[in-house]
Amino acid sequence: MNHSEHLRLRILLRSLRSLIILFLLITASSLILSAQASPTPAPSSMDIEHSTMTVHVYRAGLFSFAGDNHEIQAPIASGALNEPARTVELRVDVRRMRVLDPNLSADKRSQVQEKMLSPDVLDPDRYPEISFRSTRVDEKSSNNFSVSGNLTLHEQTRPISVSVVRTQSHYRGSATIKQTDFGIKPISIGGGTIKVKDEVRIDFDIVTLQP
Repeated sequence: MNHSEHLRLRILLRSLRSLIILFLLITASSLILSAQASPTPAPSSMDIEHSTMTVHVYRAGLFSFAGDNHEIQAPIASGALNEPARTVELRVDVRRMRVLDPNLSADKRSQVQEKMLSPDVLDPDRYPEISFRSTRVDEKSSNNFSVSGNLTLHEQTRPISVSVVRTQSHYRGSATIKQTDFGIKPISIGGGTIKVKDEVRIDFDIVTLQP
C-alpha cells in the first residue's frame, strides 16, 4: 500500500468513526426526548359511588341459634387510591352505616340499627368516622397484593394486614378484626346466653376510576 492509499484509508476510517459517533448521539437524544414526551401514568381515583364495604357480625353463645348474624353496609365517604405509588386511604362516616339483615323484620332491623349506633357500640357522636391508611403494599403475584396499614376505630389505631385481588378495575378482599382491640365490648344479652362474637369480618370491593 503506497502513501496515497494509506492516506485515503485513514481519512475513510476517520469519517466512519465520526458517522458512528453522530449516530450514537442522535440515538441517545431520541431516547431522551421519547422518555420526556412519554406521560407519567396517572394515578387512579377511587370510584366512591360503586365501591362497597360490608361488615359481618356473627352470633355466639349457648343459645346462639336464637340470635341473628348481622350484615352491615358501611358506605365509603371519601378515599384515594394511587396505583403507581401503591397507596390507599379511605374514610367511613359511621352515621351512614346501615343494618341490612334482609331476613329480619323491619321493626327488629330498626332495633339492631339503634343498638349499633348507641353509645354502647359505635357511638358516632364521639367517634364519627372509621379510617384506613396503607403503610405498605407488596405484590405477591400477578394481581395479588398484601396490603398493610392502620385502621382507626373509636379513635384507636391498630395495624391490620389484608390480601387483595385485582380484577380489572376492582380490588377485592376481606379482613378480620376484634372489637375489643378497639375498645368495643361485644353485645351480650340474657346473661351471655345470646351474644355476638368478638371477631367481625369486613369485606370490600374498591373500584377505580381512571381520569
